[in-house]
Amino acid sequence: MKDTKEASKEGQQSEPTNGELEKESIVIPVVEESVHLDRKVIETGKVTVSKKTVEHEETVEGTFKFDDIQVERVEINEYIKDQPPGVRHEGDTMIVPVYKEVLVVEKRLLLVEELHITKRQTEKPYHTTVILRKEEVTVSRSDPDSNSTLSDKE
Repeated sequence: MKDTKEASKEGQQSEPTNGELEKESIVIPVVEESVHLDRKVIETGKVTVSKKTVEHEETVEGTFKFDDIQVERVEINEYIKDQPPGVRHEGDTMIVPVYKEVLVVEKRLLLVEELHITKRQTEKPYHTTVILRKEEVTVSRSDPDSNSTLSDKE
């Protein structure tokens, strides 16, 4: 038997052995870095917010406007020959005719009365007391390292 080294000398190529492969291999270590984040609560100060409701009285004065209706009955007692008149307006007065049927040899309309309705606007002064509320807010800040307190009124 020939030795493999001798065979290679003769021009034949032989495969390298395990020992030869290990000499040619280079081992490169793989390194991985990782990061871990964590939170930590640190008190840097305190804020206190408070509010209160303040009430005060105030007098309100004004004028109410309202309509006063006056109804006046005006007797007419006339027979209607043609078309009966409808509601009509004369200035601020609305006139509403009121009819009745009367038995005669023939039937006719008798205008009994008219309602004269006048609208007038009147003003009446008034005053009253109402309670108004207002909120006031106070903000206080304090530094944890010192005993000082800052106060803001908004």
